[in-house]
Amino acid sequence: MKGKQLIVQSDPWQALRSVTDARIALGRTGVSIPLAESLAFKLAHANARDAVYNLLDKELLIEGIQKLQHPLLLLFSAAANRQQYLQRPDYGRRLNEDSIKIMEQEKADNPYDICISITDGLSATAVNNHAMQLLFLLMPLLKNAGFSIAPVCIIEQGRVAISDQTGQLSPASLSLILLGERPGLSSPDSLGAYLTFNPKPGNTDVLRNCISNIRPGGLSFELAAQKIFLLIKESLRLKLSGIQLKDESAPSLPFTQTKPTGLL
Repeated sequence: MKGKQLIVQSDPWQALRSVTDARIALGRTGVSIPLAESLAFKLAHANARDAVYNLLDKELLIEGIQKLQHPLLLLFSAAANRQQYLQRPDYGRRLNEDSIKIMEQEKADNPYDICISITDGLSATAVNNHAMQLLFLLMPLLKNAGFSIAPVCIIEQGRVAISDQTGQLSPASLSLILLGERPGLSSPDSLGAYLTFNPKPGNTDVLRNCISNIRPGGLSFELAAQKIFLLIKESLRLKLSGIQLKDESAPSLPFTQTKPTGLL
């Protein structure tokens, strides 16, 4: 009615908002959601879109890996730009010719235990914000355990399966890739870690293990690093990964899961 002030009616689930980022208990004004919640939704949608189109901060990653005193390689997928990357997922799953040549020139005589790759995926924001914080915790665990690690591959416009190629070209017994997951309206900065034993192009998703939702509002960096370390140890010991590699610590780490990669 014209001139009548509408009052925001609270939701009985309001108390649950303190324990979840999910969009619940928004309240209502008449038959609509309140203006503040409508604007918050638009902001979250904009943040998710920005995460997809954000650029990988290579200088930040290079500086971080240099602090770890570890060699690195700068590589590119076959996707020439972001638009092509989004329209042709297959291009993001393989290196371009120049990057293949770089890896062949740096190829080791003896296999490494692990090849670590970092790529933007579908949220460069997640990688820029979280990848090095995770790596600062994970790399010492791996090195102290005596694992040999190939030069870290920083890849622009990459997807999960590109780690099959970097792992094979290193060569390495196991590949680990850190990348930004598909952004959601409450988590545009979720980092994912995927590991594959015996990496080679053509591997299917059932051969991978995933630790997802790595971020301050999800799985902490400390727990994620410990989880990845334990999975890597078991994968190299048992010489397998994916659905055959069971996550025995899952009950104490509810944010961790093994899942297929889909179009990542």
